[in-house]
Amino acid sequence: MKLLKPSWVNHDDKPIFSVDIHPAGKRFATGGQGGDSGRVVVWNLNPVLFESVEMDPNVPKMLCQMDNHLACVNCVRWSNNGRYLASGGDDRLVMVWALSGAPPSMGNMVKNSETWRCVSTLRGHAGDVLDLAWSPLDKWLASCSVDNTIIIWNAEKFPNIVCVLAGHTGLVKGVAWDPVGKYLASQSDDKSLRVWKTADWAQESIITEPFEECGGTTHVLRLSWSPDGQYVVSAHAMNGGGPTAQVSGYYLCHCNGIL
Repeated sequence: MKLLKPSWVNHDDKPIFSVDIHPAGKRFATGGQGGDSGRVVVWNLNPVLFESVEMDPNVPKMLCQMDNHLACVNCVRWSNNGRYLASGGDDRLVMVWALSGAPPSMGNMVKNSETWRCVSTLRGHAGDVLDLAWSPLDKWLASCSVDNTIIIWNAEKFPNIVCVLAGHTGLVKGVAWDPVGKYLASQSDDKSLRVWKTADWAQESIITEPFEECGGTTHVLRLSWSPDGQYVVSAHAMNGGGPTAQVSGYYLCHCNGIL
């Protein structure tokens, strides 16, 4: 596999830490550093897919640039219905964005062809926000942080908090929902992967064995479920002294009542 980044996809030569494609496949978002703040940018995907569109000067490439975050943005995630974009950063904030029907302001006419407004700012974490995940039906938004916690937000009534999941003893690097929204998996620098039940937000399983040999790291390492919900893969595991991507099956099959 060969990945190419168009030269025009940039944050003024500052680092980009997250990319997410809109469910409809017409836009994508990037998050990272800006000039003196965190930056979120919504881009037109068509110039990436079609060379003729990329060469057309009348087709905008950047749709909107948002510099509202006070520090670096670590993660951007579109909701499953595509109505919202969530971003989380080193300023301990989660921001939720929505497309506005209002035209761009005069000062942003050259830069923006769409207007994305922050419709809610979620405050609750005591440290940098590292990852975000929308539940399958967009009922909840999960955020995790270097404060060792996961916050479950009520996505139907922002900024209400449903629950704070405390149990990890190290920074939480990634969160992922199973395909039907019954479980949330989290991975932490405490060398554990934990599975939480959405029925009562209790802890269902703790998986540690694949990660016991791993060194601690502050890198963001996200995990992912298989489409059938029977497996979860984690990038930070060891096998025979070497780094591996660990696929855990038994625990999650057991959680889903398959075994």
